[in-house]
Amino acid sequence: MSTETASKARHLIENFFCKLKEYRAIATRYDKTARNFLAAIHLAAAIIWLN
Repeated sequence: MSTETASKARHLIENFFCKLKEYRAIATRYDKTARNFLAAIHLAAAIIWLN
């Protein structure tokens, strides 16, 4: 993987986490199980992807 390709991929991932942090419900969740937390992450990721 070239440096430019790696940089572009890293930029996309950093932008995704930045957008994910905008969902306050995700950032402040205190679920009892990891499964519920992961479900919330998947839901927010799907919303980000669809927009």
